[in-house]
Amino acid sequence: MKVLSIVGARPQFVKLAPLSKEISSKFNEVIVHTGQHFDEEMSQFFFNDLGIPQPKYNLEISGGHHGEQTGRMLKAIEEVLYLEKPDLVIVFGDTNSTLAGALAATKIKLRILHIEAGLRSFNKFMPEETNRIVTDHVSDYLFAPTLTAMKNLRREGLKDKAIFTGDIMVDSLEMAINVADSNKILESLDLSLNDYYLCTLHRPYNVDDEKIIIRILKGLGKLSKTVIFPIHPRTKTIIKNNNVRLSSNIKVINPVGYIDFCILQANSLKIITDSGGIQKEAYLLKKPCITLRSETEWVETIKSGWNLLLNPKEVLDISVLIENFQPKKKYCQIFGQNVAKRMFNEIVRIFS
Repeated sequence: MKVLSIVGARPQFVKLAPLSKEISSKFNEVIVHTGQHFDEEMSQFFFNDLGIPQPKYNLEISGGHHGEQTGRMLKAIEEVLYLEKPDLVIVFGDTNSTLAGALAATKIKLRILHIEAGLRSFNKFMPEETNRIVTDHVSDYLFAPTLTAMKNLRREGLKDKAIFTGDIMVDSLEMAINVADSNKILESLDLSLNDYYLCTLHRPYNVDDEKIIIRILKGLGKLSKTVIFPIHPRTKTIIKNNNVRLSSNIKVINPVGYIDFCILQANSLKIITDSGGIQKEAYLLKKPCITLRSETEWVETIKSGWNLLLNPKEVLDISVLIENFQPKKKYCQIFGQNVAKRMFNEIVRIFS
């Protein structure tokens, strides 16, 4: 049996790593990289760090508006699917690569498995929300990471396709931490344990709006500790084009490999982000997280008291809220354990 996995962005590489090890033990695995994240820091580092087999296909499709990019991916992926004729197509998450892969497969009547199904931010202005909803509705099998995701799928009439597996990031993070050398990255940046903030920004509604990005960076500049800022290529361009000045406590670094990034998270005091996946990683590492958004797909992390939603459009000075935020509730394991093995067993059942 042949299983074809479609990835294209950092979070998908991370999710693929533990599942690929399971799939390749029994099935013929084909990996397709759309090229959505194409530079070495955002792509190749992850394959190297996590031991993911090199993709059989790299479609090298990046840039352009959402519709254009998705359309080019759809055409290229369809050609690969006709050539490979897989028994199952796996898509991950909520990117344009996810949507294009699902649409290409459903058009030629191939079976589709969506990993990380059922997440909803209920914000239709997010391209990711459209991607995940459409993907869920055209897929044949839905692996849900949380009970909230299961409720969302039931609400949309998708109960019969949904399976609660837990979140595969549990396994990805464990893989990374187990092979990491924590001293190297910390020493190279002259960092002490639990004595710095870690920040990532890439959402268009934060970085595309000059007033908002300046407000965020001014707030970070008021924090009492160093802020490590691995800068997304897109964010870097926007800051440069707008001549935004950074305070001396904000230390900009290039994107790092997944393992080094996990170490930076695990040893930080708090994590500040607008990423979906990093909110979850912060929770798994038991790190307070401040999410610079008005909503989140990971509502469990908010209810648990470990994640603070902070909308920079509504808060003039984010520094005080960041400094004062401390988890007040007991930590609970909400994302499962041995998730890759559980997913693999479900895939085996699909073919039985």
